[in-house]
Amino acid sequence: MIRQQVLTSLVGMFVKYLHSKGVRDSFNFVLEIPPKNINADFAINAAMLIAKKLKTDPKIIAKEFAEIILKEASNIIEKVEIAGNGFINLYVKNEVVYKSLKKILVEKNRYGSMPKKNNKKKVLMEFVSANPTGPLHIGHGRGAAIGDSLARILKYLGYNVTKEYYLNDAGNQMLVLAESTKIRYKQVTDEGIDFPVNYYQGEYIIDIAKRLFSEDRDINKIDFKYEAVRDILKTIKDDLKNFAIEFDNWFSESEVAIVKDENGKTKIDKVCESLLHENEAYMKDGALWLSSTKFGDTKDRVLRKSNGEYTYLASDIAYHKNKFERGFTKLINLWGADHHGYVARIKACVRMLGFDGEALHIILYQLVSLTRNGQSVTMSTRSGEFITLKEVVNEVGKDACRFFFLLRDPNSPLEFDLELAKKCSNENPVFYVQYVNARCNSIIREGKNRKDIISDIEAINFSLLNTKEERNLIKKLSAFCDTLAISEKTMSPHHFTTYLIELADIYHKFYEKCRVLTDDSNLTSARLKLIEGVMIIVKNGLNLLGVSTLDKM
Repeated sequence: MIRQQVLTSLVGMFVKYLHSKGVRDSFNFVLEIPPKNINADFAINAAMLIAKKLKTDPKIIAKEFAEIILKEASNIIEKVEIAGNGFINLYVKNEVVYKSLKKILVEKNRYGSMPKKNNKKKVLMEFVSANPTGPLHIGHGRGAAIGDSLARILKYLGYNVTKEYYLNDAGNQMLVLAESTKIRYKQVTDEGIDFPVNYYQGEYIIDIAKRLFSEDRDINKIDFKYEAVRDILKTIKDDLKNFAIEFDNWFSESEVAIVKDENGKTKIDKVCESLLHENEAYMKDGALWLSSTKFGDTKDRVLRKSNGEYTYLASDIAYHKNKFERGFTKLINLWGADHHGYVARIKACVRMLGFDGEALHIILYQLVSLTRNGQSVTMSTRSGEFITLKEVVNEVGKDACRFFFLLRDPNSPLEFDLELAKKCSNENPVFYVQYVNARCNSIIREGKNRKDIISDIEAINFSLLNTKEERNLIKKLSAFCDTLAISEKTMSPHHFTTYLIELADIYHKFYEKCRVLTDDSNLTSARLKLIEGVMIIVKNGLNLLGVSTLDKM
């Protein structure tokens, strides 16, 4: 909030100064946190940008611009210094810093949030969407944590967000799943029956078959696809619920691939006919091809094979068209990095359908590797094929699992140390952050036993919070809003894990230097309010990550 105030104030002055120099070009100057050896609150590089354009000494520009800042932003800026080759260091007034703390204390869990500013811009966030052919693995878990946390952040910022799981319950993979279950059913009574190597091998298929057999079902009357999808989907939903994730909507691929209208056509039939009619698709060798190269794809793609079978691409086109038809104007898809080559294809399809290509935002996330104390590990798994999300959550807990999945930018590979995630020490980042709230809560509880404490915010003398540690802590609390802004801009929640770890660092330095419960009731009251502000921000940040706030540890 403080940074935004300063930035808003400077932008107008910057443009005005440029115009006074006859410069109409636009510049994006940087308002940054200076190095630790500089006591200033912020630093800007504006003078160097202008000097380069005017071919003059940046120090001269810095001096002129600094004078303007002191004159026109005197309600925010206390002092200005010129450093190096023209950096302008800014010192914010204490009143501005204390005001930001009061705002946190008043707004609490609304601090930095927005009213539903984008109600007319409905957002559909589709993530996880794992095929219902087996349990979720750790890769799905990372996508789930990123998608759910990003949805929480966007909702906090006022977006009208719907979280959707796309259920791939049509196509050849479903036929293989049904047949896999049927063969396992037969093997319950006849172990001599061979099981094809290219069918689903997981033990969970055997469990489904055993359930059906225990129910004394007639093999000729069992819908093996339905039964298998039902059981697997229940497992997926249970695993997601234990991971603190619930979807607003589950969309079945059958709705676009199987369900027919009164004319006997599916949504895939109709969208392919439309593309053909608009010359965005063409027939060749008995197959229907999408003219995707017109929109930047490397080659044209098959929509319908010569045998009449539709491809996955055709189904995805129909699904995305359906998203727009349901009134969503911003689509966010979260996919594994192995879908990289699919991005241009789908974006091309959106434009072919007549929609804004920029309305579709695709986030790719990299794989997760599990380690134990720095050594690569392979956990036992009932599937025999991959490490399940459930196994990891059971070992390290939901909170550590989500926090660790969100430690890095989605497009960066993630190394997950299982032993570190279980440690009850400051080495473990999620413990480190959660411990801040627990320690604060302990101080607040102790402070409630004092009868000389001032509770009215307006009666608190916040100017007593004048140490470097206290000031730095308040500024970091205010930076919660900056973290919201960058998370929205980059469409990534990992900025909040970084922010909370940095906040914990600053808090622990404050705790070491500044005793909260003192003999001075006024100072104690002010510091207790600062502690309350820390608890508010830590709780808000952890809530956005889907991580619990613990009062005791």
